Amino acid sequence: MHRTPLPAPNRPGRPRSRLPWFRPILTAVLCLLPLLALAADWTYRVRPGDNLWDLSERYLRSDIGWEQLQAHNSVDDPYRLPPGSLLRFPVQWLRVDPAKARVVAVRGDVRAQPSARHPASDAEHGMLLGMGGWLETGDRASTTIEFADLSRMLVQANSRVVFDKLSRYGRTGMVDTRLRLLQGRTTNQVTPSRGPASRHIIDTPSATTSVRGTRFRTSAGNATTPDTTELLQGAVHVDSNGTGVLLSPGFGTVAGAGATPGTRVELLPAPVLEDAGTRLQSLPVTVAWSPLDGATGYKVEVVKEEAPDELLFEAETGDTRLRIDDLPPGRHQLLLRGVDHQGLQGHDANRDFVINADPPPPLTLRPRVEETVHQARPRFEWTRPEGATAAVFQIATEPGFDSTLVDTTVKRTKLRPDADLPPGRYYWRLASRDAQDRQGAFGSPLAFVVSDEPPDPGLETEAIRGKVVLNWEEGEPGQRYRVQIARKPDFGKIVVDEVVDVPRLELDRPLGGRWYLRVQAIDDDGYENPFGPTQEARFSCRLCYGAGATAVLLLLAL
Repeated sequence: MHRTPLPAPNRPGRPRSRLPWFRPILTAVLCLLPLLALAADWTYRVRPGDNLWDLSERYLRSDIGWEQLQAHNSVDDPYRLPPGSLLRFPVQWLRVDPAKARVVAVRGDVRAQPSARHPASDAEHGMLLGMGGWLETGDRASTTIEFADLSRMLVQANSRVVFDKLSRYGRTGMVDTRLRLLQGRTTNQVTPSRGPASRHIIDTPSATTSVRGTRFRTSAGNATTPDTTELLQGAVHVDSNGTGVLLSPGFGTVAGAGATPGTRVELLPAPVLEDAGTRLQSLPVTVAWSPLDGATGYKVEVVKEEAPDELLFEAETGDTRLRIDDLPPGRHQLLLRGVDHQGLQGHDANRDFVINADPPPPLTLRPRVEETVHQARPRFEWTRPEGATAAVFQIATEPGFDSTLVDTTVKRTKLRPDADLPPGRYYWRLASRDAQDRQGAFGSPLAFVVSDEPPDPGLETEAIRGKVVLNWEEGEPGQRYRVQIARKPDFGKIVVDEVVDVPRLELDRPLGGRWYLRVQAIDDDGYENPFGPTQEARFSCRLCYGAGATAVLLLLAL
């Protein structure tokens, strides 16, 4: 039974302690909670029509009979249970069932194994996770997990969680959850306890955090970085190597990596956002804040306003300014907090804002997704949505666009980069801007490959009756073609150098012997693509006089 302690007398000359005198006792009690829970009773208030048979079948294990429940509660008449009276159910008699967790949000690369009997796969919304299962998040990824009692855990980037125990005590509402955070960081919103057996425990490499209805953050450290726990609301008990500490809101603690266990550390206050440098009305979002005393770095997050445990963006920085290029449309909340020298993250500064869906991103025309282009400076083309006056164009080497090679605003609907792109894999994306310079969300990134190997268009060379006719496959609309013929492969002395508008050229036959040919495509904006590979052709005397014909395949860079 919970008893409210009597307040300590306020004696003159002795200031009252900030820490209640019963804190050490409460800490010890929290350490014994698992054992106390098994020895405790869960109480049920009788409703009209209840009887011991139905209640036993609903709540008790199959090996516990209703007679034991009758004896435990000293019920004289099992046929008549007074409505409003209380029945006591020993926790160890209650039925225990599996209580799977559920994935309710996924961002980025998240892998999961639902249980020890199932193979690992990509996590997806609605996936169920049971005892023995695990999940891990990649770089720039996150996922939100909901437990049977509606508690939620936001698992942030580069984290790994193992589900050791996920069970419920029948239909009592009590849930027993035990997790291991092997690496990374989580933010947790735990539903208040609904009985003595309700538990929510997170083990990290150097500490065990036990909660009974609270909001807190925790991280797993390593040999050089301590585990951290930061309490935002409620109460948390953290144990490390037998040394426990009870945290109150606004405090945290560290464990492992040489840290002193059992030490309470006050969290840093919220940073102050600077309105002059903060722009949240449209993309790109820019955030600026004043330096915070005691902070060695800062954590910036964006979450959904209606679902603050679903992460849309996260970043760590040592600067006091940050730019966010891409966010989905909707109502969001910005969270900013300082990080101290031990890795403890402080209180949040927050700001609500809205990203509009308009103007929508342009539709892309070229290059197509996964297309291989044989130009060092390929041409990009797109449409212009209604209401848009310009497009924001970006190229990067990875789909997250952490670092861009090209980032520019274009009023036309086509662009060719100023600098060559080395051979390799790239991504490009677009966003629209309207006349008021408001930017909409970026479209999906499209992958393309730059190759320095020209394609084979199937060019044919015919020699008939004193003429040589060159034919090749037509390139892109508007392209012209330069054809060169020389006696030597270095093209030091060019015999033929002509530009034509169609993929065909007719020439007087050259003298017999060995000749070298190459073709170059010229785009409609004047960009000259690299020459295709040099090809060799031989014309015999009989061929020179038109007695026969031959064909040689050449490569053309289109």
